[in-house]
Amino acid sequence: MAKQLKKWQGWLLFGGALAVVFILGLLVSSLVSRNAEVASVYNNRQNPMTDSIVSQNEKFAQDFPREYESWAMTEDTTFESEFNGSAAKDALEQHPAMVINWAGYAFSRDYNTPRGHHHCIDDLREILRTGAPNTDEKEMQPGTCWTCKGPDVPRLMREKGLDNYYSAKWSDWGSEVVNSVGCSDCHDARTMDLKISRPALAEAFARQGKDIKKATHQEMRSLVCAQCHVEYYFAGDKKHLTFPWDKGFTCEDMEAYYDSVQFKDFEHKISRAPILKAQHPGYETSMMGIHAQRGVSCADCHMPYISEGGVKYSDHHVMSPLAHIDRTCQTCHRQDAETLRQNVYDRQRKVAEIRDQVENALATAHLEAGFAWEKGATEAEMKPILQMLRKSQWRWDFAVASHGAAFHATSEVLRLLGGSLNFAQEARLATAKVLAKHGVTDIPAFDFSSKDKAQKLIGLDMPKLRAQKKNFLETMVPKWVAAAKKNGKFIEL
Repeated sequence: MAKQLKKWQGWLLFGGALAVVFILGLLVSSLVSRNAEVASVYNNRQNPMTDSIVSQNEKFAQDFPREYESWAMTEDTTFESEFNGSAAKDALEQHPAMVINWAGYAFSRDYNTPRGHHHCIDDLREILRTGAPNTDEKEMQPGTCWTCKGPDVPRLMREKGLDNYYSAKWSDWGSEVVNSVGCSDCHDARTMDLKISRPALAEAFARQGKDIKKATHQEMRSLVCAQCHVEYYFAGDKKHLTFPWDKGFTCEDMEAYYDSVQFKDFEHKISRAPILKAQHPGYETSMMGIHAQRGVSCADCHMPYISEGGVKYSDHHVMSPLAHIDRTCQTCHRQDAETLRQNVYDRQRKVAEIRDQVENALATAHLEAGFAWEKGATEAEMKPILQMLRKSQWRWDFAVASHGAAFHATSEVLRLLGGSLNFAQEARLATAKVLAKHGVTDIPAFDFSSKDKAQKLIGLDMPKLRAQKKNFLETMVPKWVAAAKKNGKFIEL
């Protein structure tokens, strides 16, 4: 026979049930209130859009002031952590061995740490990698280089057609791509639903037999970032933007893909190795980490929610989660902010330690291979060495090109750097054996301890390159901006 409850126990259960019902009621009321307020904003917009693509970000400010104001803060460059921040820093000064590793490629001239989205167009115009018009056709990058730089791009793709957009010269779109990364890059301007505005991502999904339109909202909170923060290459004469995901997302999967189509980004100026240049595989490496595997999206950490007066919205000041640990890490982790910050730094320090070893070993391997060519090494002797260098450089570059990978997928990055170091050392040993066959046992030491020394070592005329770029900026950019304003493509506040 069941034991009968005492009177006070019954009242206690009754009171507890009332409390639970009351709390649930508050939660439901709050949710309904928030949904109603959000619906009111979306359904009663003062400036409704009739086109899915609206390039001028300022046109969204009236209806979405909180999102717009936080987006405008990407102009701020004051945040700094131990390894990265919001201000542009000269990465070649920090890691001069990279100059050697990219000899023969534009990255050896100029490579800065990234600033916020607000600065992306200025940074692309000013970087020495994009060349200068009317100097040398080989110095000019293709129009495809603009693809991730703002909502003018999907407009251009629609107006000009993909082939015409991709195959144009970089300078052709200077007066067209003038609004920095913003609303229509990730949202349908009419409904504000998340959308994919760059076809390369959808094309990559389709080649894998997947329909990107079936992605969940949480998945889309990462996929809109994956339109740009990925590894890619320019395929064919038309420079069609392509993600090399056909065989999978890992470094080795993409290497197998590139090998199957016999692709190389450039031939190394010194070693003559056929080199693959990793772009910034942030999405791929993040997917290999524990956070993505547990369903955490890019936006959860880089665009955390903010609640203001019953309104919940995403902070569009896209930046490091370390800037707002209370709204990022501590939504899941109970440790104090400093403990969590040091956890990130500990991982990054471990990666930085082996990274320096790899970069120096790889740079030395390239230079020693060049020395072997000078001493009469044959193509047959050098072929296996060049393949080792290709494999070493691809693993190193894939590991470090994405600025968040050291934290997103620490174990994977360390694995790749370890593999890179192994291939670089094997290449050096094989080169020494080739040199010995040619009677050379005294291999010189190379000094690339600074950016200036490294650039001189690979024969770059930096004063000439800077002068060309300076002339371009002074003559072309004002014309581009004036044309954009006259045609209504740019709003100056």
